[in-house]
Amino acid sequence: MSLLSWNLHGNGKSIKDGEVVKPDERLAWLLTIGVGVQHIAAMFGATFLVPIITGFPPSTTLFFSGIGTLIFLALTKNMVPSYLGSSFAFLAPIAAAQASGGMAVALGGVLVTGVILALVGLLINAIGIGWVNWLLPPIVTGSIVMIIGLNLAGAANINFKAAPVTAIITLAAVAIIGAVSKGFLGRISIFGGIIVGYAFA
Repeated sequence: MSLLSWNLHGNGKSIKDGEVVKPDERLAWLLTIGVGVQHIAAMFGATFLVPIITGFPPSTTLFFSGIGTLIFLALTKNMVPSYLGSSFAFLAPIAAAQASGGMAVALGGVLVTGVILALVGLLINAIGIGWVNWLLPPIVTGSIVMIIGLNLAGAANINFKAAPVTAIITLAAVAIIGAVSKGFLGRISIFGGIIVGYAFA
């Protein structure tokens, strides 16, 4: 799939329940831009939050995140339109590494982990993903995601204390837009909450 050559999904204006917009498809351009802006907003916050929590330079993190994304898009021939941002799964290991050996040990651990992930990717490409699903069933991966969320509770609490009223209004806006709105507007509830939060602040 060449760049910007997506096929229009259905009529481009609506997505039926249970339908999925495939990697080679898009919605109408205005809706596509809306989803893209929401993705950027979510990515940008996460890509800055992780280095702030771990003590890494945000500018360096954002730079290599962009480099990694470009390499990823080149290797997948733009068939998987995704952005590679910071991973919250690294928070606890990085904190432990910094406590025992400082920043150098933490950076070394990130480098080694990247090499291991690349090797696992090559193995999956060679023999398939069945062994991963056997080794990490949904109950395991679900528990890991829950633990990651609990690790972020401290950072969320700090940000909440800094501006509690804005935080409550933003959270309420996301919840209301997602629950009340039907169709596309409900799908960009996070972006809507960001707009409401910024407008209030």
